[in-house]
Amino acid sequence: MPVDPLDKTTSIRIGGACGYWGESPMATPQFLGAQAVDFIVYDYLAEITMSLMARARAKDANAGFATDFISGVLQPNLHAIADQGVRLLTNAGGVNPEACARAVRALISAMGLDLTVGVITGDDLLAQRDRLAALAPKDVSDGRPFPDPETITSINAYIGAFPLAMALDQGADIVIAGRCVDSALTLGACIHHFGWQATEWDKLAAGSLAGHLIECGPQATGGNFTDWGESGDIAAIGYPIATITDDGACTLTKPAATTGLVSVGTVSEQMLYEIGDPAAYHLPDVTCDFTGVIITQAGEDQVRVTGARGMAPPHTLKTCLTHTNGYRTGMQIAHYGIDAELKALAFSNAALDRANANLRASNLGDFSEVSVEILGANAQFGTALQPALEVVSKIAVKHPSPFGCAILLKEIAGLGLAAAPGLSGFQGTRPKPSPVYQLFSFPLDRQHVTLTVQVGPDDQGPLQTTIPAYPAGADQAPVTPATPNNPPSKPAPLGDMVSMPLVNLAYGRSGDKGDSANIGIIARRPDYLPWIWHELSVETVHRVFAHFLAADCPPANLGKFLLPGSHAINFLLPGVLGGGGTASLRSDPQGKGYAQILLTTPIPIPTDLVQARS
Repeated sequence: MPVDPLDKTTSIRIGGACGYWGESPMATPQFLGAQAVDFIVYDYLAEITMSLMARARAKDANAGFATDFISGVLQPNLHAIADQGVRLLTNAGGVNPEACARAVRALISAMGLDLTVGVITGDDLLAQRDRLAALAPKDVSDGRPFPDPETITSINAYIGAFPLAMALDQGADIVIAGRCVDSALTLGACIHHFGWQATEWDKLAAGSLAGHLIECGPQATGGNFTDWGESGDIAAIGYPIATITDDGACTLTKPAATTGLVSVGTVSEQMLYEIGDPAAYHLPDVTCDFTGVIITQAGEDQVRVTGARGMAPPHTLKTCLTHTNGYRTGMQIAHYGIDAELKALAFSNAALDRANANLRASNLGDFSEVSVEILGANAQFGTALQPALEVVSKIAVKHPSPFGCAILLKEIAGLGLAAAPGLSGFQGTRPKPSPVYQLFSFPLDRQHVTLTVQVGPDDQGPLQTTIPAYPAGADQAPVTPATPNNPPSKPAPLGDMVSMPLVNLAYGRSGDKGDSANIGIIARRPDYLPWIWHELSVETVHRVFAHFLAADCPPANLGKFLLPGSHAINFLLPGVLGGGGTASLRSDPQGKGYAQILLTTPIPIPTDLVQARS
C-alpha cells in the first residue's frame, strides 16, 4: 500500500535496499519512484565477504569494496537521488572505504552533481596483525589460538552508528563505511535526525532493531518466509521501509505496486534472524533486549514494532579476522533410476577410495576433512535413506594443498564409465580447488580502535575528525535486562490431543553466526506457545540436529531463549555448521534451511485448541 507522507520533524523514513554483495539493485528505483524515503541503507558485508575483498585489494590498491554500489545503485539513480534529497548510508567500503569514496566522488563529478561524500575509516586492523597476535586472544566460539599472522587475509572491528551520524551532521549526502554493524546504518540516520544521545539506550536499541529488521531487504517483506506462498510473485517483491519516530517506535511497510507481504509473521521471523541471546544482543552502541518486543498488524502491509529495551554496550568490540587454512573442492553428480541413492553412495565411496590411494602413492597425506551428502534422500534431515528415483551426490574434501584436492576431482571425472547406470549431470568445466578462509572472532578492547570521519572532496581539504570507537558517556555499568525470562507453565492435557507438524503451529527462520546457527520459532497464536515451549526441549532439538552437531556437544550446550513479547523461542546451536561459510563442506554451510528441518517436528496439542484457530 502507499506510504503516507509524514512530518519529518517527528519521524524518519528509511528504506532497506540491500542485504548482501550481489543482491538485485531493484530496491532503489522502487523507493525513488514512490518518493517514499528520506534515507536508504545498503548492507553488503558478511565475514567471508571481507576476505574476498581483501584478496581483491591485495591485487589492486583501488579494489576491495562493493563495486555494485557504483554500477548498480549510483550510476542509474544518482540524478533522482540528488533531486529528491535522499541520503545514503552504506558499508560498501568493505576493506577499502577510501577507494570506494574516490569512485563515488568521480561519478558525482562526471554527472555534474553537487553531493558531499563522507567516509569512515579505522575498522581495518590488518596492519596491526602482529600486535594483535601478541595479545593472544582466543576464538570466542571454540577457544582456538590466534592464527599464524602470515595466513591472515583480513581483520576488522565491528564499529557502531555514531561515526556515521557525525558524517551526516557534517553535511554528507552519501556516507561510506567499512565493517560497521549492519543495523548501525539505520541507527546512524536516527541519531543524526533525532539527536539521540549515547546513553539513551532504549532509543538506541529501538533504532538498532529497526535496522536489524530492514538490513536484509525483502526478508522482512515475504522473502525466506515460512508461508512463502503468501508472498506472491517474488519477481516484483517490495523492499522494506521503516518509519521511525523519536521514541523509537517503528512501522514497517513497502512501496505500493509491489508484491510481497508485511505481516506479524514476516517481521517476527526477521527479528529472530541471526541473533543469540535476545535479552543481551551486543552491539557497539548498545546492548539490546528484544524479549519484550511487541509486533502488531497496524493495517494492510503495515506492522508496528515497539518495546525494545537497551543497556550499556560492552567495553569491547567484536572483531573478526579471516585466514587461509588449506584448500577445498567438490562436485555434484546426478544419479537416477531404481536404487538411485545406493548408486550415489557406491559412486561416492569409489571416488574417495581411488583418490585416497592416489594420495598415498603421491605421498601427499590424507584429506583433512571429507563430506558426502546424498541430496534427495533426506541427507539434511539425518534420517535413514528413503527410496528415491533421482538424487545428487555431493562429494567434497579439504586438503592442505590444492594438488590433493585436484586428485579427487580427477578421480570423480575418471570414474564415469565404471559407475552404475543412471549417472548424469549438467556438463561444464571441472571445478578448481579454492582456498579455505576460516573465520576467527574475538573481543577487542575499544582502546585499540580509533576511527576517522572524513567529509568533503579529496582535492579541497576534506573535513576530518578523529574519534574513539566508544561513544562518550556509554561506559556506564550495564543494567538488568528489562524483561524477566520466566518460561510458560507446563500446560495440562485438555481433552483429546492431536499431533501435528510444528509448521502448523509456528513460523520459523534460521541463520548463521560463524560456525553456530540460530533457529527462531514464533507461535502463530499466543496460546500455542506453552505447548511448543515444553515439547521443543534442548534434548529434542539436539536429537533433530545430532547429525550436524559435534559428537562432544551435549544438549546442555544448546541455547534456548524465550521472547514473551512476540510469543517466540530462539535456539542457538554451537559448532553445527562444519566451520561455517567457505570453511564448511556442507550443502547448507550457513544453516539457512535449519528452521525447515525443525518445523517438521511433531507437536502434541489439544484438538479443541487447534479447531479454535481463527
